[in-house]
Amino acid sequence: MISMAQFVKLVPENLKALREVNPRLMSYNVEFAEVTGGTFWKAYTPEQVAGTEEFHVAPSADGIAAMYKDLMQVYAPIDLYNEKLRSLAKELGTAWVRVSGTWATKTYYDFDNTTGGIAPEGYLNVLTKEQWIGVLDFVKAIDAKLMISVANCPGLHSAEEPWNPSEAEKIFRLSKEYGVPIDGAEFANEPNMMEDTGFPAGYTPSDYRRDQDLFFAWVRANYPECICIGPSSVGEGLSFNSGDNKSGGIEQLVRENCSTAELLEGTKEPLDVFSYHYYNGVSERLASVMPSGHWLADTAHTEAYLDVALNCARTYAPLRDKYCPGGEMWVTESGDAGGGGDTWASTYLDVFRTLNELAGFAAITDGVIFHNTLASSDYGFLAREVFDPRPNYFAVLLWNRLMGTTVYDTAEPIREGAHVFAHSRKDGKEGVVYLVINNSLTETTTVELPKSAERYTLAGEGGNVRAAVMTLNDKPLVLGAGNSLPELTPAAQEAGTVTLAPATCTFFVL
Repeated sequence: MISMAQFVKLVPENLKALREVNPRLMSYNVEFAEVTGGTFWKAYTPEQVAGTEEFHVAPSADGIAAMYKDLMQVYAPIDLYNEKLRSLAKELGTAWVRVSGTWATKTYYDFDNTTGGIAPEGYLNVLTKEQWIGVLDFVKAIDAKLMISVANCPGLHSAEEPWNPSEAEKIFRLSKEYGVPIDGAEFANEPNMMEDTGFPAGYTPSDYRRDQDLFFAWVRANYPECICIGPSSVGEGLSFNSGDNKSGGIEQLVRENCSTAELLEGTKEPLDVFSYHYYNGVSERLASVMPSGHWLADTAHTEAYLDVALNCARTYAPLRDKYCPGGEMWVTESGDAGGGGDTWASTYLDVFRTLNELAGFAAITDGVIFHNTLASSDYGFLAREVFDPRPNYFAVLLWNRLMGTTVYDTAEPIREGAHVFAHSRKDGKEGVVYLVINNSLTETTTVELPKSAERYTLAGEGGNVRAAVMTLNDKPLVLGAGNSLPELTPAAQEAGTVTLAPATCTFFVL
């Protein structure tokens, strides 16, 4: 495909309002595995992140599970009292914090300290009272809303036995008594994976429907302030790379599990919010066993790649309309790739995807997107353990400071070099904010401004799309003394034509 320079004329008076979106559109996950400590994806080397060292893992005849020993490592629990972490999270503004993941399905709540840290039979992990209070203190300190999922594993019941609330009651009661009640709950994480997500052996979609109804009925009877969210399934609407090798691809994995419709058809307890998970594909860690689900770094700016998130939204919207009519649609896990993120997930290259997803999703529907994660894995907003902000952190920080909740139709077709979106101003002043993504790596984009504006242009340091540092109007975005945030200062832009360099994302505040 030949890349062509684009021209965009901004005409604010022609904008038509599409909708109001949730002020917590940009939210994030704190993995249950982070809270308890445990096994998670090994970090890439700096050379792999920079693209100068290839990451490759040979497939195992015994499948993905046999490869995990080389791909995983054990991490200590996250310190949610860390001042740097709390300060940077609070700067992002109002948000939902989701504490879930496959780990949550298999966790025993040892709030009376009787297990000695050893998971009871049928569970894989233990959550202490001290660890959970750490979550509650964190949520309260940053003025967030809390969402969780609950245990549903062989330690709680068999497939033939109905789910029971003995574990869920512990965590709901402690949270409420502590003064930080659970604001939203899903029954399970990625339930269409069935046994792979930790459910009892032989668990079927029929069992899931029975148990989700039991859980939501229990929530509504005992904790009516908590909204019911689901099903948080994954896989539908994904675009796969073309090629001859289709064996072992992610599409095969999806086919072997159940659909969202199978999880919800005939359920009696209605959803308050419809949810799903989206990842653009699988990371280099899983590429050898799911080759058609992996995207190469040199495709991460392309139209096909950037459309995956929006295609997922368009795919799930009719399911939302059917199973949760009139409700919001939430992406309760989002990121560039399953398997802990690609080598470039912590670099500027993933900012195209992140900003395009936020803006494109808001143009399609209303809801919340939970980035996975705040501070774990290679796609986290913050580097694990040291909590240094990555380019995506500064991108969403700028989004939250500039973009208001009214979404406008720009009437500009999305094309390479010109992904154009518009929102109201976050500061409440009259006017609009445009986001123009020039995802061409070779061509400039010309923008005609009708009047003077404030301009915020993001780019990879030194013009390198795989840079670990992002610049704002050519100034590197890094923490200062005492972990202070850099000034996010706009450049004054006069009316007339503006040339946007290749591989840049620019906000215009008019």
